[in-house]
Amino acid sequence: MTITSPRGRTDMLRPDGSPVRVLVVDDETSLTELLSMALRYEGCEVRSANSGAGAMSAARDFRPDAVVLGAMLPDMDGLAVLGRLRRELPRVPTLFLAGKDAVENRIVGLTAGGDDFVTKPFSLEEIVARLRGLIRRSCATAARGGDSLLVVGDLTLDEDSHDVARGGQSIHLTATEFELLRFLMRNPRRVLSKAQILDRVWSYDFGGRANVVELYISYLRRKIDAGRPPMIHTRRGAGYLIKPGEPGDAPR
Repeated sequence: MTITSPRGRTDMLRPDGSPVRVLVVDDETSLTELLSMALRYEGCEVRSANSGAGAMSAARDFRPDAVVLGAMLPDMDGLAVLGRLRRELPRVPTLFLAGKDAVENRIVGLTAGGDDFVTKPFSLEEIVARLRGLIRRSCATAARGGDSLLVVGDLTLDEDSHDVARGGQSIHLTATEFELLRFLMRNPRRVLSKAQILDRVWSYDFGGRANVVELYISYLRRKIDAGRPPMIHTRRGAGYLIKPGEPGDAPR
């Protein structure tokens, strides 16, 4: 891991002004201590755990606003912990830590409910930036008021409750999937480039890994378009758009 100190202290706060709570889980004690120190420097309240059982106990007691989760733990793997977290805290953003070559684990982790991932080695700046983006989206959505319902065709998204449904059928999305769908639905029939999506949904430099947009678009299609007339479309070389599904369109 590259040890790089964050650039200046910028407190991460809840909408009520209290410190954001972050749970850090990894089997390497030195890593959890280092990440905890960096996040406290950013103004967060932090708990750590080095096992799956410890993570679940801390999550129930601490009720974190975000989780940093390692892939390998002594008593269970990170995916098992992620599944349990999603059952008990379905909306908590989760940043998945994966080994350098664990491409399959990263993809499975995201599919299982993780909202973002980083691969080792990583810098503390990168972890803080990813978490800041996840927390900003989560808190901003929770703080919104007014008319919160977006509608495109038979697809509805409630920005306050995070309820998403198509044709009356409820659809569960991770925090990042929700933010991506919301951006698309706020711009129906408009082609959005990968750069626009990265800037709006991730809000930091992804180091050229724009394929993360393709990955999340594929996740949305599985949940939104599966067995139905497609709503999410690709415009080759230009980007993506959402529009009402037409009855004559072949289901995905």
